[in-house]
Amino acid sequence: MVTTASQGGPRFVALLVAFAVVLSLGTGVAAAQSYQGAAGTIVVGPDETYDSIEGVAGTVIVRGTVTGDIAAVAGTVHVTETGHIGGDIEAAAGTVRIDGTVIGDVSVGGGTVEIGETAQIGGDLDVGAGYAAVHGTVDGSVTAGAEELVLGPTASVGGDFRYDAASFTRDPGASVSGSVVQDDSIGADTGPNADQFTLPSWVGVVYGLFANFLLGALLLAVFPSFSSRVADRIAKSPATAGGVGILTLIAVPFVLVILLITIVGIPLSLVGAVAFGVTLWVATVYGQFAVGVWALSLADRDNRWLALAVGLIGFAILGAVPVVGWVFELLALLLGLGALALTLRESYQRRGNSAEGRQTTLDESGGDTTAV
Repeated sequence: MVTTASQGGPRFVALLVAFAVVLSLGTGVAAAQSYQGAAGTIVVGPDETYDSIEGVAGTVIVRGTVTGDIAAVAGTVHVTETGHIGGDIEAAAGTVRIDGTVIGDVSVGGGTVEIGETAQIGGDLDVGAGYAAVHGTVDGSVTAGAEELVLGPTASVGGDFRYDAASFTRDPGASVSGSVVQDDSIGADTGPNADQFTLPSWVGVVYGLFANFLLGALLLAVFPSFSSRVADRIAKSPATAGGVGILTLIAVPFVLVILLITIVGIPLSLVGAVAFGVTLWVATVYGQFAVGVWALSLADRDNRWLALAVGLIGFAILGAVPVVGWVFELLALLLGLGALALTLRESYQRRGNSAEGRQTTLDESGGDTTAV
């Protein structure tokens, strides 16, 4: 099963990817693990190894190795060219793309399903989609039901190719060792199961937005003063907050790696990694909240709940921008992480000064008593 990443909560993907890369560089190969549950984003880094993944998420990205199966319901599921799945894939998603290697079978239902040119599927491929394209290698048979179906020039199918599609295009260069048969009866039975359903890509975005809003509402309700101080720090010195955020993003994984290579420090490293992941989510929400506060200040409005909504919705829209969307999300993460670290440090110093003041008062009082 997996770790997330967050399409903050849900979409703090960029951060989790960065953390995974740094951690894997320090240890060579990440310890095997599994994930089961719900998350904004589930990311398996290039040098990470998971036993299996079973979950609901906005996005599932596999750049590393999953030795077992993947079972997921998500907005997007992507196995990149470096991804290697030792078992089967069963998924329902708005978009499914496989560019890597899958040793077992692939059974997917989605709005769009693409098997890229570099894809290698060792078993059978079962697809139910609005649009489906096969450009890679499938050693077994293919069963596909789609509105539009494409068998590309680089496609290679070791068994039969059975399909039911309103529009079917087969390139002359495509290789099919078995028979190519149109079968009107398979339309409703393709995909993960007989009750196949598809999730549009916006489902993941809405899920992430909802999760972020719940976290933000909790932070504002339980820590109203602290949350305001975090937002104020970003507004007053965004460059400082961003710089500290970068340093924190580098330093914390480095420390966790150092702990990980020591036997005594392994438990602390694992607990620290989980805690840091939660901190990243909190920092992302705080960063987006702070930008919302700033945006409302331009209109002379001061409402923390409205600021939270404006910030989260605004970044959800910006995050959906192709190619550069992740940059805005990373910026919010760095601002929030830096401001969070600085505000926590300030709070710690205040408590220290307060304790010192109380101790001084007690000392003075004791001195006066002695004099009397």
